[in-house]
Amino acid sequence: MTRVLRRCALISAVLLSFSIAAANLETYQFDDPAKEALFRELIDELRCPKCQNQSIADSDAPLAKDLRDRTYAMVQAGASKRDVIEYMVTRYGDFAYYQPPVQTSTLVLWVLPSAVVVIGALVIVVSVRRRQTQVDDEQLTAEEQARLDALRKQD
Repeated sequence: MTRVLRRCALISAVLLSFSIAAANLETYQFDDPAKEALFRELIDELRCPKCQNQSIADSDAPLAKDLRDRTYAMVQAGASKRDVIEYMVTRYGDFAYYQPPVQTSTLVLWVLPSAVVVIGALVIVVSVRRRQTQVDDEQLTAEEQARLDALRKQD
């Protein structure tokens, strides 16, 4: 009886997950495969302004659905990739695009990761050199070495 209940619970869980996935599935109809490819590319490159680092393709937020719908309408109307990106950036700022342009306001986004790596490497090099000089400074004197040898002989 327990095996039957487990199987029923498993089957119910699988069916429930499929029904939830089907409820969230949005279908956009395209006459041209190039437009569909452009749409898929755009929704992967545009970031949801409400979500924490999710593309509008991955987000379940109502705002992301609105942005997907707007992107769909613009692509169907013949807008280019650049047009859609400019519209979203103008409306939501550089945050809306995963590849922000290099400007003075976005320079930190481009320089900071490299600077962190370089500073981290310098810290590691300096700390390793300090340890090496400390080890070199900690050499035993002849008297200390003789005492250490005597202690080792006792054991």
